[in-house]
Amino acid sequence: MSPTPVTIAPHPAHAAGPVEAGLPDHIGKYLVKAKIGEGATSEVFLADDPFTGTSVAIKRVRPGVLPNSRESHFQQRFFAAEAALVGRLHHPGVVQILDAVADTDAPYLVMEYVPGGTLRRFCRADALLPLPQVLEVGFKCAMALGYCYRQGLIHRDVKPANLLTQMDGDQILQIKVTDFGSVFNQTAEQTQIYRVGSLAYMSPEQLDGDALDCRADIYSLAAVLYHLIAGRPPFDAQQQQAIMHQIYHGTPPPLGTLREGVPAGLQALIERSLAKERELRPASWEEFAKALSALGQDQLFSRGPLQEVLDSERFTLLRSLDFFADFGDVEIWEVVHRAKWQRYTYGQALFRKGDEGNAFHIVTQGQVEVYRDGKLAAQIGAGSTVGEMAYLAPNRELRVHTVDILVSQQATTLSFTPETLNQLSLATRSLFDKAFIGVLVRRLHAAHEALAHPRRIL
Repeated sequence: MSPTPVTIAPHPAHAAGPVEAGLPDHIGKYLVKAKIGEGATSEVFLADDPFTGTSVAIKRVRPGVLPNSRESHFQQRFFAAEAALVGRLHHPGVVQILDAVADTDAPYLVMEYVPGGTLRRFCRADALLPLPQVLEVGFKCAMALGYCYRQGLIHRDVKPANLLTQMDGDQILQIKVTDFGSVFNQTAEQTQIYRVGSLAYMSPEQLDGDALDCRADIYSLAAVLYHLIAGRPPFDAQQQQAIMHQIYHGTPPPLGTLREGVPAGLQALIERSLAKERELRPASWEEFAKALSALGQDQLFSRGPLQEVLDSERFTLLRSLDFFADFGDVEIWEVVHRAKWQRYTYGQALFRKGDEGNAFHIVTQGQVEVYRDGKLAAQIGAGSTVGEMAYLAPNRELRVHTVDILVSQQATTLSFTPETLNQLSLATRSLFDKAFIGVLVRRLHAAHEALAHPRRIL
């Protein structure tokens, strides 16, 4: 059922060196470095953009496909679907499509290059990810696909080979959704093909060629997560007809029978998301993502060192705070990845009187107390900023803290300094400035009320 399966090899290190034999020297203006994937009718190359000095991935229709063949007809459809998305998708979890060239002999797409590989390598029984990482993968994919759905797109081919990984050693830092050749564009006017996708991950309604909504992709992502947990897809057989029968009528083996340590809540969510009737699945990407995040935060798994804070937890915490109310998903993800995240236990100090520094903290979870000369002056909970006056101070003398700030309930904070804040995009820094102005206005108003109406202040 998959239109043009493309195998993505682990990406080679990008360094100057001899080009592989048989590779084209260039495709258009792009200098080809290596082949990193191929399918029945297309090839994927790593290339350099000589004008920007950056690496790109080029997906090219394989030269020699007969112009009037069935393969050519379908390939043109899928090329057009992706070409229509050039410059439209801007999300950290989605591969950007930078350009599309309708070359007569071999049309090609130019995409963001993502070094790493795909999730396929983690679908083997001898290479399974830890369960907390599977939850992280699911959450990030749900957020990315939710963004796509808000753009009017149903991916229709969510599978491990279409989910690229950015790695840091054994840890997956980021997931990026790619290959929109099968996408159903709800805003497109031209006729679109139905019943496309990869059979092992297709929902019953997609297999039927029925009208689709986000719940078809939710089913597919749940099937991917099942595969990552169990080392096998929910339905598996040698013949396509047998798999189709299972999709319509079968029940996947319970995850708890295939892998030890699968919490009942995770198994229930996956089973619900694989329901035959779409009405029984999570109704939206937001609902699905929140459920995955909640499972991670319930501490059903060994969380490792205290300082570790899961990305899904970070995103969910920030989205719930008034300070970040005006931040979009892209800006929230930037903060997630750029901020310094820390957990503090009871009694630890964020700042001590006399300390000098220009960092500020935002309390995302827990509570801290402010002590002035040994006396409790204030209690500060989630969503509050701490140390921003030292951060905003115009001179060194004002960067000396005059109070002790101690943790009274286990807390999670993020922090920035002027140097790390400058690493953010201009748009995100502007949102920080706006949020800080709001904080200062509220504090000035509270101070004014305390002076004008002291009896109202308890």
